[in-house]
Amino acid sequence: MGFIMYLIVGGIIGWLAGLILGKDIPGGIIGNIIAGIIGAWIGGSLLGDFGPTVADIALIPALIGAIILVFVASLILRNMRRTAR
Repeated sequence: MGFIMYLIVGGIIGWLAGLILGKDIPGGIIGNIIAGIIGAWIGGSLLGDFGPTVADIALIPALIGAIILVFVASLILRNMRRTAR
């Protein structure tokens, strides 16, 4: 049950990061889950574990890390689309 909660929380965090930035994450729900989980890792590495936690994910650093990840990914994808033209 813990793994399923981890995936759900990761998906919600990835979705919130895309919503805050106004960017769509490629891959739909799977992309949201991946962005949330990688964002949790980035945020935990940069900021540590503080704030409320759900399924062993510190929500505030995870959201900040996911926002960073979505922003960087959107820049990379935008540059790839420009060079493909």
